[in-house]
Amino acid sequence: MRTTAIGKQDFAKIIEENCFYVDKTGFIKEWWEGLDDVTLITRPRRFGKTLTISMVEQFFSVGYAGRGELFHGLKIWNETKFRKLQGTYPVISLSFAAIKETNYENTRKKICLLITDLYNNYQFLLENERITENEKQFFRSVSIDMDDVIATMALHQLSAMLSKYYEKNVIILMDEYDTPMQEAYLYGYWEEMVSFIRSLFHASFKTNPYLERALLTGITRVSKESFFSDLNNLKVITVTSNKYTTLFGFTEDEVFQALEEYGLQDYKTEVKNWYDGFIFGGQAHIYNPWSVISFLEERKLAPYWANTSSNGLVGKLIQERDADVKIMVEDLLSGKTICTVLDEEIVYSQLDRDARAVWSLLAASGYLKVEQIDLDRRGRTVYTLSLTNLESRIVFDRMVTGWFSIKHANYDAFTDALLSGDKAYMNEYLNEVALQTFSSFDTGRKSSVWKRPENFYHGFVLGLIADLREIYTITSNRESGRGRYDVMLEPKDPKLDDGILLEFKVQESDEKSLEDSVKAALRQIVDKNYSAAMETKGISRERIRIYGVAFRGKEVLLDGGLLDAYMQAPGIS
Repeated sequence: MRTTAIGKQDFAKIIEENCFYVDKTGFIKEWWEGLDDVTLITRPRRFGKTLTISMVEQFFSVGYAGRGELFHGLKIWNETKFRKLQGTYPVISLSFAAIKETNYENTRKKICLLITDLYNNYQFLLENERITENEKQFFRSVSIDMDDVIATMALHQLSAMLSKYYEKNVIILMDEYDTPMQEAYLYGYWEEMVSFIRSLFHASFKTNPYLERALLTGITRVSKESFFSDLNNLKVITVTSNKYTTLFGFTEDEVFQALEEYGLQDYKTEVKNWYDGFIFGGQAHIYNPWSVISFLEERKLAPYWANTSSNGLVGKLIQERDADVKIMVEDLLSGKTICTVLDEEIVYSQLDRDARAVWSLLAASGYLKVEQIDLDRRGRTVYTLSLTNLESRIVFDRMVTGWFSIKHANYDAFTDALLSGDKAYMNEYLNEVALQTFSSFDTGRKSSVWKRPENFYHGFVLGLIADLREIYTITSNRESGRGRYDVMLEPKDPKLDDGILLEFKVQESDEKSLEDSVKAALRQIVDKNYSAAMETKGISRERIRIYGVAFRGKEVLLDGGLLDAYMQAPGIS
C-alpha cells in the first residue's frame, strides 16, 4: 500500500518515494496539444495546481533530461511522441505563493528576492561565450535592490540567455500568480502593485520572442484591465470552462479506487457527502484531493481545508456589504441556493461597489458550486449557487464566525447570555466588540464601517450562527408584520427556547441619549408587529424576547425583555 504524504508537492519525490498519487499526467498532453501560447488556469486552493506545475517542469525541463523513469507506467509515457519531448526544454519556474506582505515595499522586495534566487540557479550562463557582455552585465545587476526596469525585464532577459545557451525557446511556469494581487487589494497598495506586475507580465509573456509556452495558475481570474490588458495571446481556463475538467481534483472513480486500496470502501457514502460536489465545466462529482488524501492518512472525516488569504478578501467584502449580501450568506448556510449575476473576471477596482465580486470570489475559491446557468430577460448570465459540500459548509461557517468574532472575547458566554437574557453581560460584550472591531475593519483605505455601522451589526449576527443554528433559525432583514426586522431567532423547539427579536439603531439627532434610541428600537418592534411571523407559528408573546441595541460611535447600549411586558409598558406601544 502506497504511503499517503500530506502536502508533498514535488512530483519527483512523490514518484521516487512511492507515495499515493492519482495519475494526472494526461494534462501534459492536453496542454501541449492545445497550442496556446500563454495559459492561465484557475482552480480552488489545494486542488493540485502546485503539483501540476512541478510535474510539467520535471517533464519538459533540461534539468530533468534522462529522468524519464519518473513517468514510467503513467499515461503520458504511453504517448511515444511525448517521450521524445521529456527533458528537452529550458524551463523557468517560480511561485508567488509566499508573496503575502502588508505593504508594497516588502512585496516588491520579496519578488526581487525570488527573481534573484532564480538567477542564482543559472550562474553557468556567465561562463558561456554565447552570452554577450551586456547580457552578463544585466545578469549581475539582478539583486534584491534592483530598480523597476531591471526587475520587470528579468524574466524576459533570462529567457533570452537560456534560449541562446540551449538554442531553444523557454517554457515559463508561474504558480499562484494572483496571491500578491489579493494581498495588495486587501492592504491598500493595489495601484502600485498592478503597475509593477503589468510591466513584469508584459515583458515576460507578451513581448518575449524567446517564449515557447507559458502556464500560470491561481485561484482567481484577475481582469484584463488590471495587468492582462494587452496580453491577447492569453487562454483563460476557469472552473466553468470545459478544458482540463478531470485533471485537477479527483473523479469519483479515482476516489472510490483509493478507498478500496486503503481498505476504507465502507466510507464511500460519507466521503462523497463530505468532499464531493465540485463542478468543473460540465464535469460533476469532482472531489477535493487534499481532503481525500488527508482522510486516507487520518482515517477520520473532518474539514481538512485550511484558510488562505483569499478568505480574508472575501471576509472584508462581506463585512462591508449591505444587508442583502448578509441575507444571501444566511441562506447559503441554511442549505439554500442563491441566484445572482456574477463575473468570473475579478475587476479589483470595482470590488468596493460591486456585490457580485463576493460570489465570484467564493465560487473561484471552491466554497460555492454552480448548480445552473441561465440567461435572464436582459440577456445577463445568472448563476444558481450553493455551498459545495459538507466540508465547505463547515469551513465557510467557521470563516464567517472568525470574520465577525472578537479575539479574546468569550464568545460562548455571549450566546449563553443571549439565551438566558443576561443583559449586563451582553452590554459588556457588545461594547468590547464595538471598541475592537470598528477600528480593525478600517484598512486605512477608507472608513466604510464608520459610514455604515449597521453593516457591522448585521455581520455580527453571522458570528452567532455557528453557535445557535442548531437550535434557532436565524434570519435578518426579512418582512414580518408591517416592516422588516433586523434580526430574528426563531426557536426550532418553541417548548424549550424563547423566540428573540433584535433591532439595531444609530442614535439620531433628536434623541438625547442612547436610552432614548433603545426605546425607539423597542417601540419599532412593537409598532410594526415584527413578532407576527413567529406568532403565526404558535409562539406566544410570553415566549418572545425583544431587544433594542442602540449605538453611538463605539458606544453601545442594549435593553429589552419579554414582548408581552413591553406591549403594556408606557411609552412603548
